[in-house]
Amino acid sequence: MNRIFLTLAVLANGLLSYAVWRGMSLGDAAVQSPAVQHQVGLHIVIGLGALIFATLVHAVALTWFMGTGRFLEETTRAYSISSEFYDRSRQLKYRMLPGMTLCLLLLIATGALGAVADPATPVSLDGTLGLSGARIHLVGAVVTVLANLVVNVFQFRAICGNSFLIDAVLAEVRCVRAERGLSNQ
Repeated sequence: MNRIFLTLAVLANGLLSYAVWRGMSLGDAAVQSPAVQHQVGLHIVIGLGALIFATLVHAVALTWFMGTGRFLEETTRAYSISSEFYDRSRQLKYRMLPGMTLCLLLLIATGALGAVADPATPVSLDGTLGLSGARIHLVGAVVTVLANLVVNVFQFRAICGNSFLIDAVLAEVRCVRAERGLSNQ
C-alpha cells in the first residue's frame, strides 16, 4: 500500500499544481474570445478532476485504515495477541483524520471560490479584503495544494507505520501457529 498511496498522492498533488498553473496562465478570464474561454473551460475541467482525484486519495487512505484496523482487531483477538497493535493503529488513523478533514474542506472551498471567481457568475467577491475574486481563488488554491501536500506526507508516514504494525502482527501469528503445530500457509 505504501507505494500505491505514494503514487496516488504524487499524481493528486501534481494535478492540483497543474490546475493552479493553468489558472495562473489564463490572464484575463473576462475576455470573450473563444480561445480564452476554451482555456477557462480547460482550467475548470482540470481543476474539478484534480479536486475529485485528491478527494479519492484521502478516501483510499481512510478506507485502508478502516480495513486494516478491522484485520488487526480480529486477528489480535483470534490469536490472543496483545491489543497494543490495534490500539496503535487506531491512534495513527485518528491522528490523520483532522488533516484529512481540513483538506476536504479546502478542496470544496477552492472549487466554490473558483465558481465565484468566474466573471460570468452574478456573485462576486471582488473587493473582499482588497482582492479580486480571482486572486482570492488563487490564494485558496495555493493553500489547498500546500495543505494537501503536507497532509499526504503525514498520511504516508501513518500508512508506513500501520504497515509495520501489520507485519509485526503477522509475525506474531506465524509464531502462534508454529507453537500450535499449525501450517503457516
